[in-house]
Amino acid sequence: MFKNYIKTAWRNLRRNKIFSFINVFGLSVGLACCMLICAYVYSELNYDQYPAQAKQMYRVGLRSIENNGVSEYPMVDIAVGQGIKNMFPEVLETTRLTGRGPVFIKYNDRQFKEEHVQMIDANFLQLFSIPLIDGDDKACFTEPNSMVVTRAMANKYFGNQEAVGKSVAIDGKPYKVTGVIDKVPDDSHFHGDAFLNLAPFVENAKQTWSNIGFFTYVVLDKNANPKKLEASFPEMVRKFVVPEIAHDMGTSVVAASKSVNTFLFYLQPLSDIHLHSATKYELEPNGDIHYVYIFGALAVFILILACINFTNLSTASSAKRSKEVGIRKVLGSEKSGLVSQFLTESVMLTFGALLLALGIVYLLLPLFNNLAGKHIELRFFLSPMALLIELFTAFGVGILAGIYPAFFLSSFQIIAVLKGNSATTAEGKGILRSGLIIFQFAVSTALIISTFVVYQQLHYMQNKKLGYDKDQVLVINDAYTLGHNVDAFKNQLLRNPQVLNATISSSVPGMLAGVDGTQIAAKEFDDKGGQAEIHTNIYHVDESYVPTLGLQVINGRNFYQSFPADSMSVVVNEALVKGLGWGNTNPIGKTIVRSARTQYKVVGVVKDFHYASARQKIAPLMLLSGHSTGTLILKVKTADVKSVIAGIKTEWDSFRPEAPFSYSFLDEQYASLYASEQQTGKIFTVFSCIALIIASLGLFGLAAFMIRLRVKEIGIRKVLGASTSSITVMLSKEFLRLIVIASVISFPVTWFAMNKWLQDFAYRISIQWWVFLLAGTIALVVAAITISFQSVKAALANPVKSLRSE
Repeated sequence: MFKNYIKTAWRNLRRNKIFSFINVFGLSVGLACCMLICAYVYSELNYDQYPAQAKQMYRVGLRSIENNGVSEYPMVDIAVGQGIKNMFPEVLETTRLTGRGPVFIKYNDRQFKEEHVQMIDANFLQLFSIPLIDGDDKACFTEPNSMVVTRAMANKYFGNQEAVGKSVAIDGKPYKVTGVIDKVPDDSHFHGDAFLNLAPFVENAKQTWSNIGFFTYVVLDKNANPKKLEASFPEMVRKFVVPEIAHDMGTSVVAASKSVNTFLFYLQPLSDIHLHSATKYELEPNGDIHYVYIFGALAVFILILACINFTNLSTASSAKRSKEVGIRKVLGSEKSGLVSQFLTESVMLTFGALLLALGIVYLLLPLFNNLAGKHIELRFFLSPMALLIELFTAFGVGILAGIYPAFFLSSFQIIAVLKGNSATTAEGKGILRSGLIIFQFAVSTALIISTFVVYQQLHYMQNKKLGYDKDQVLVINDAYTLGHNVDAFKNQLLRNPQVLNATISSSVPGMLAGVDGTQIAAKEFDDKGGQAEIHTNIYHVDESYVPTLGLQVINGRNFYQSFPADSMSVVVNEALVKGLGWGNTNPIGKTIVRSARTQYKVVGVVKDFHYASARQKIAPLMLLSGHSTGTLILKVKTADVKSVIAGIKTEWDSFRPEAPFSYSFLDEQYASLYASEQQTGKIFTVFSCIALIIASLGLFGLAAFMIRLRVKEIGIRKVLGASTSSITVMLSKEFLRLIVIASVISFPVTWFAMNKWLQDFAYRISIQWWVFLLAGTIALVVAAITISFQSVKAALANPVKSLRSE
């Protein structure tokens, strides 16, 4: 019996090739999109699961409650990890990582700039289950200047030679390669090409508690309760942090004791870092759990759209099969047998769609990886577990999508269908079919609106007034390699008439690298026992920084040109003034106390500017006058940028020929801050288009179905003198009404969802009414084009053919 079902199903599919192809193609596109999105979601949810003790691993972070809010940091001070282990027996192990790159690494006569160099404790690789493929896991960091590199980096420097035992120079200092790893897993919140031994950098350092800079991880006992452990941390703050703050800030222990309630260490599960960390100080840009939810829902909706499309097309083809059903019933077929027959056809189509979907995935995977920033391989979809899920999903989709057409077809009345009238059987079914179309276009319209909102927010952030001039600003990296010659290099460049201004600084807007950070307090409040302690970021700049970037001094002055005169002076932003409680007073001449009892006099206030992403609220910032050699920033003319860069490179080579010349433009650097939002916008655009295409295929099927039911009515109308245009309008009007209803339903839901998404941005747009109108119009136009194809075809048909049997 089952063999007969398959034979009959195959013959029917071959007989209706066009409908079968559209059905299979629409479903395969939906399945392929669902598979790709699910792979993305799976990848996001499985970050940092690879260590053997991943479920017991936590990162130690710091929340600092300040006058201007709560600041959160994913790293702590040098002594915190070992201190926690010493105090709490449930802490089994601790390890640290801190960034070192970029650095210049030289081997023989070859030198490269390496961006991803980290410094780690000796047990770091073992705790993170990253095995060596060459070298001794337990002894690779016994020597002070030792390093472990990736296979790719070993091949880059040493080719086919043995890497272990080779020595390289890092910024002129010799390092010995003692181990090689394959690579850090892709689904890790950190990556590195080289890992240096951290011990020499910290063993002679002061073991402090109250600053930040070290990503610190602990391994807890299996039975340990992390929340209970966190509850004990204030006692640790009282014991170690309070005395340190009292000493460094020059305050009494009583005043410093307030830190017990404002200096909060916390534990973050390792697996939560990638998706649940809200801090901007991460080693790498993280994901966002909200996007995982959004894309997961997107996968489900696209699959539902494909199923609805499949259902509508199957129902549309039923008009041709009504007599077949009638004859089968006359010959004794039972309803259960007919249902089994049609479900067999449905499942066969879905398995065919699954095969085609795998082909689509194979073709689109490179583009999808590029779009989503992933490294998903085809073998992921061909693994035994994945294939089992795919087959089960295809079978389930076949049953669910085919169950309505199966019962619809098997319920035809024998007398009616043998008379050639299947229309009566469709009565009462229109509400469901209309509901399916409304759902499809409501989802499609919502995705179109979401795409517009994402791009509007991205455009707003990229074009917002930032408080500084980012255009025609050239950033020359690695100025620190020039050493004492950096000022001479800067002065040489200023002789070029194409260079308008130049400044040397530790960092530039849009770059967190090179930013210092520390606790500060206002001396006037500190002397009275009050609390005005906040965390601030610090840029080390020269006197040309403010004019080069076009910062606006709104109170006081800029630094003097002679460095020593302003060595203990500071220029601050408005956010710092508010944070220290100086909002209603003149801050010029006031004193800021920094750790180690260092005091600075405020000489100027600059208007707040976005030195980080516009996603975050502008945080306090201090500009300190001094000889920082990190970055050289040039304001240049743009008449002939290529010749300007070529001239700068020539000068660079004359000062530092052994170091590669590296530069970027500030506006491009700023735009890169929004890579995540750009990625989201692109994904929304692609899948919005796909959802609209799938919905249009469903509408195409329903239009074909409804027009076939009304073919004799159309013939009579034409005989009575109806024009082609009037018939087309008549047939299209009902469908377009459904699209309008779909749009109206989607508007409030999408407005609520996108407003929720926008709450993540400190500076955001207001959703405009015309976005909804435009999205609804696009959906309406696409639907009109889809329907008109069938409507015009029916209106132009010869009425004689449809009325021949009357």
